[in-house]
Amino acid sequence: MIEQIKAEMKHIANPEKAVVLSRFFKTGKGEYGEGDLFLGITVPEQRKIARKYSLLPLNKLQKLLSSKIHEHRLTALLILVIKYGKADEDSREDIFNFYLSNMKHINNWDLVDLSADKILGTHLLKRDRGILFRMAKSRNIWERRIAIMTTFHFIKNNQFSETLAVAEILLNDSHDLIHKAVGWMLREIGKRDRETEERFLLKYYSIMPRTMLRYAIEKFDDNKRKFYLRK
Repeated sequence: MIEQIKAEMKHIANPEKAVVLSRFFKTGKGEYGEGDLFLGITVPEQRKIARKYSLLPLNKLQKLLSSKIHEHRLTALLILVIKYGKADEDSREDIFNFYLSNMKHINNWDLVDLSADKILGTHLLKRDRGILFRMAKSRNIWERRIAIMTTFHFIKNNQFSETLAVAEILLNDSHDLIHKAVGWMLREIGKRDRETEERFLLKYYSIMPRTMLRYAIEKFDDNKRKFYLRK
């Protein structure tokens, strides 16, 4: 079945789009996506394939998620999201552990952003979340991004404390992709509770990376943005 999925994806591959995506996801030497390979398939097309093969068992899915081709990995994660949504509690635990054991393959920002909150976030909503703080301190950028993006599901449920705690850990992170993700999550808190977001900003805006701050205050009015950007 894996070969059938790969054949279907190869059939709809777009070499010109693959070149564009390779540049967009920074696959050059020394860049964050170095060596990643693209077929040039859109996310909606991958979602169709994921729905078609959503019954694929985890041991088969492992082969797709281990692929060097970006769209293979993303499609595998989209299948995993569907499986998690339909699974019973025991199966959800298996999927959660499968996700954690395969984080080395979840190695670009779209792979993280389209899966972390839907699997880890949902699973941890009523469970201990200590693992996120360990991930936030990881030397691996993608584990750090998974840590903050997982909390998006908590934010959607009006639970902000883990997001703020992880954001605090990541304040001094050196990578732009982490700055963007943290700023985005702070902005999402602000959509639901501006006071909570601003308490955090007033404490840290003067030391916060500029990109993180700009993302966090994107929805503020001009005067308030100017206030936070003066430093």
